[in-house]
Amino acid sequence: MQLRHSLALGALGATAQAVTAADLSVGVEVPRLNVAEYHRPYVAAWIEKADKSVAANLTVWYDVGQANAKGETWLKDLRQWWRKSGRSLKMPVDGVSGPTKPAGTHTLTIPAATASLPALPGEEYTLVVEASREVGGREMLRIPFKWDGKTPVDAAAGGESELGKVRLSIQPKA
Repeated sequence: MQLRHSLALGALGATAQAVTAADLSVGVEVPRLNVAEYHRPYVAAWIEKADKSVAANLTVWYDVGQANAKGETWLKDLRQWWRKSGRSLKMPVDGVSGPTKPAGTHTLTIPAATASLPALPGEEYTLVVEASREVGGREMLRIPFKWDGKTPVDAAAGGESELGKVRLSIQPKA
């Protein structure tokens, strides 16, 4: 399933040169678990700066369809995301929040064509993906990467329980 959003990733050199755009893609595998009571996980993905502050929220999957925003009650189970930015957001967030996903690989594609998130200056970042499941576990993966606005990024990490393989790809635009 393709989720389409937009993000312009920029490289601001020491002389504040022009912003360079890039297509960003995040693949998140939700593993099929053989358990008695299965619930789809809540998942949040964001980019952190080197100082661990949030540079951009990419996506939050939760029970958006529950009456009286009851699904939002459990967002705090995404502990790290909640502490860093979740509790300060008014849900749902257009272009970021969406429904939980079934088992399988889901790709979040953020093209450079439009900019719904701020440009990122060239430096060290970390893609963070956190998952939490009712009557299940919690897992968080961190994928560090360096963004210079010119060099493609292709990195991945593998989860052990609530997350499978998570892949980050950034392709600079000429």
